[in-house]
Amino acid sequence: MMAARFLRCSLPVLRQARCYADAPSGSAQMSFTFASPTQVYFKEASVKQVDVPTLTGAFGILPAHVPTLQVLRPGVVTVFNDDGSAAKFFVSSGSITVNADSSVQLLAEEAFPLDQLDVAVSTQHPLIDLFIISMATGGQLLSCRPQGG
Repeated sequence: MMAARFLRCSLPVLRQARCYADAPSGSAQMSFTFASPTQVYFKEASVKQVDVPTLTGAFGILPAHVPTLQVLRPGVVTVFNDDGSAAKFFVSSGSITVNADSSVQLLAEEAFPLDQLDVAVSTQHPLIDLFIISMATGGQLLSCRPQGG
């Protein structure tokens, strides 16, 4: 009887308690690794933000981002360094993993820095052709490159 009276009296107090979400436990820094089979572009580098094109849409990654695993589509990856500079790369495909500890791994099947793009020389490279088609169609590949006979 006494326990029932205590519970009845304490229920209004319990309902009035406010609960707040915990602060994100992730680091304020983001450790970024970006590699292709032929080259490592970033190895556990501290960066401010990474923008990536994925099959479900493009999105930006900041420190303490929710963990996710995505498949990359052909497009431009932009890496914003801590000093404010940005590096852009074209990727053909690959995957990106965002971990709870603010570490990010981007593994590209093929990648090419845009600042090294020379259109006059690049017309013979299939990855550059893929980039040109991708940009001409708004980032969506609608058709394959025709093969010369």
